[in-house]
Amino acid sequence: MQENDTSHKIHTSRKQLILWIGALVIGALLGLTGLDWLNALMNFIATVYTRLFQFVAVPTILLAVITTLTMFGRQEDTGRIFRHAITYTLLTTTVAAAVGLILYNIIRPGNLPAAMVHSGVQALPQDLGKETYYDHILSVIPNNVIQPLLEGNVLSLLLIAFAVGFALSKMPETEGKKSVVNLFFGLQELLFTLIRGLIWTLPVGITAFSAQLSAQVSAGVAAASLGRYVAVILGGNVIQFFIILPLFLLARGLNPIHTLGRMMPAVLMALFTKSSAATLPVTMATAENRLGVSPKVSRFVLPICTTINMNGCAAFILVTSLFVMQNGGTVLTLPTMLLWLLIAVISAVGNAGVPMGCYFLTLSLMTGQGAPVGIMGIILPIYTIIDMIETAENVWSDSCVCAMTDKDIKK
Repeated sequence: MQENDTSHKIHTSRKQLILWIGALVIGALLGLTGLDWLNALMNFIATVYTRLFQFVAVPTILLAVITTLTMFGRQEDTGRIFRHAITYTLLTTTVAAAVGLILYNIIRPGNLPAAMVHSGVQALPQDLGKETYYDHILSVIPNNVIQPLLEGNVLSLLLIAFAVGFALSKMPETEGKKSVVNLFFGLQELLFTLIRGLIWTLPVGITAFSAQLSAQVSAGVAAASLGRYVAVILGGNVIQFFIILPLFLLARGLNPIHTLGRMMPAVLMALFTKSSAATLPVTMATAENRLGVSPKVSRFVLPICTTINMNGCAAFILVTSLFVMQNGGTVLTLPTMLLWLLIAVISAVGNAGVPMGCYFLTLSLMTGQGAPVGIMGIILPIYTIIDMIETAENVWSDSCVCAMTDKDIKK
């Protein structure tokens, strides 16, 4: 029964992928026509989808962090397993973001043409350069609940989410707590339903964004900068997948080739579904039946890792945020880049394992910064491939954390 369900999910995901690629090609052809009325229509559709993405982005990260932390309080009897899993998760995620940062400074993607980011730059605060780090840190500390929501201040919302999540995890199991927890989980289910609906219509948005991108590339103004950006993203994923994670396994006395070979069904399914959450049942079954991981480890570690162990997501958030802010005129000093490395890791930990989760997170962060979020629309047509690779990397990282934790516990 489980194999039939897995085959159905893979078949459905393949059809969706073909549809998205078709939309990408159609949009590229439309952009090459050079028709003014058609470009105006594509710009209108792209703007609509950008606004819809912004609508779901902020509550996605808020509810994901709260619901994830809430579950921690229910696992007191497995504290040792949790400590090992969270240590490996934070280490691998931080290293993934650091690899992306290093590649970003080596490859150095250039700025996109001013015309492409003009609308976004207009939204930047005029006194941005006058704000000190003291003012910036102070502005993150919320003094009420409503203002961060209205302003889309994601850093303030992250603080609120962490506080609420930890508080709920420590509260005794009363009817009041159950009501609050059920409310948050219900809201998250509602949000995921909206996201699935948005993704169902996404071929229309991909066509529009692809047409925009094609029109710019045909004019010879965007290819070089975007190419360097993609090289940073994909290069970081390849290094993390084939070098960094195997080194972690070798350091714990595990054979990376054997581990990857055993976990390949889960990694391949993640590649097609673009969702580590949808892949979770296969990942757990593969870890237990093929890799020989103890069920008490796999059934605790893997569900947690599906939410908090996002190597590819951390790298994408960091690199894309730097790229967008750079195009918005932000000077990327070393302290700024290190601060955003920390933000990327924290944000990735709170990411829900759903398709395009990293995209929504990055969009919400950039919205809160007032950066030119229109660039996220330019990135969207190529994000399908990026998302596939990142999700496969995330599930591979989940598998490594699970295998290393299992080895530690058995010792």
